[in-house]
Amino acid sequence: MLPPRVVRRLVFAPLVVVMAAALAVLAPPVALLSAALRLVRRCASPGGPGRLGGPGRPGRRPKRMRVLRVVCFALVWFLGETAALTVFGCLWLVSGFGGRLDTEPYQSRHYGVMRWFLDLMYRAAQRTCGLRVEVAAPLDAVALTGRPVIVCSRHAGPGDSLLLVHHLVAACGRRPRVVMKATLQLDPSLDVLANRVPNAFVHRRRPETRAGSRHHTEQIRRLAAGLDQRGALVIFPEGGNWTPLRWRHAIDRLRRRGLENLAERAVAMPNVLAPRVSGAFAAIAACPSADVVFVAHTGLDTLVSVRDVWRGLSADLTVRARWWRVPAGEVPRAAPRQAQAAWLYDWWQRIDAWIAAENPQRVRSLTLLPARAAGRYAGRGLSPGCPHV
Repeated sequence: MLPPRVVRRLVFAPLVVVMAAALAVLAPPVALLSAALRLVRRCASPGGPGRLGGPGRPGRRPKRMRVLRVVCFALVWFLGETAALTVFGCLWLVSGFGGRLDTEPYQSRHYGVMRWFLDLMYRAAQRTCGLRVEVAAPLDAVALTGRPVIVCSRHAGPGDSLLLVHHLVAACGRRPRVVMKATLQLDPSLDVLANRVPNAFVHRRRPETRAGSRHHTEQIRRLAAGLDQRGALVIFPEGGNWTPLRWRHAIDRLRRRGLENLAERAVAMPNVLAPRVSGAFAAIAACPSADVVFVAHTGLDTLVSVRDVWRGLSADLTVRARWWRVPAGEVPRAAPRQAQAAWLYDWWQRIDAWIAAENPQRVRSLTLLPARAAGRYAGRGLSPGCPHV
């Protein structure tokens, strides 16, 4: 259970300011210490300052200063949060203590703060983490069609949802509505913003009862029904980031429900989780005029654990993405449920194939994983011989 909203605002918001001040004090000595350590390592290496190794040894690229990267990015994040919270507080005051926050002028201002913050974080990630995003098929038409869009994206790796929302806001000029985890409200600025503009929160700890499913579906339906020409509903049909454990659980869930055909299709898609049809089509059916956009990406999906993220920071990050747009008239809104499920799985199969083609090294590593990591997944419901690894 999340703390009450008033507790979150009174505790976590001041904590952001404290963290920003602490990091501002900490960043200069960390930078000096990291530079000194890097110089010592280069001079102590067999190849000297060039770090080329001894005779006959190939050169090696020096590792990035991961601690400095983390500190610098965190500093920008907390400073950005502090600035955003200050602006949100001012907007609350001038709106008559929150009385006019749901009016168009104040909604526009909040989306403006969203764009500013996401731009700031994107630039910070570029400079501190060497982030580079390559979109294979940019969807300029998404910004020009004058129609609402339902965006169905795979979910894998840290920050992929922020990159997606940033593209919709900055490149497409859209006003995104996001179906997100309720725990994200622990972030103070996101907590304020997401509760002032239309969004939906999914409580993952809630038991998967019919009542809970109906509540989530109704939230999604309400968001989609309110889309205008500038709107974009972002939904992740997989329900969570890709991991081997979640991959297996998704297949087991389909089999428990007697959907053996869909389970077999999910087995054949090792790079993605089985999509949940009910939430996606609740959104699609609630907005008949909306085009549907599918998003595939790779580059962050190998960063499954904290250890993976830490190792990944030693090199620059490259994210490759691919977008497909399906016009509203080609979406099977009136088809039977079985046909809708087959249509969604067809698209997810295309996403899986694109990921495999873009990153064959990942496919090889998934194939070789059982021999290296059988013990790691033992006792967690994973069979070392399962095709997902």
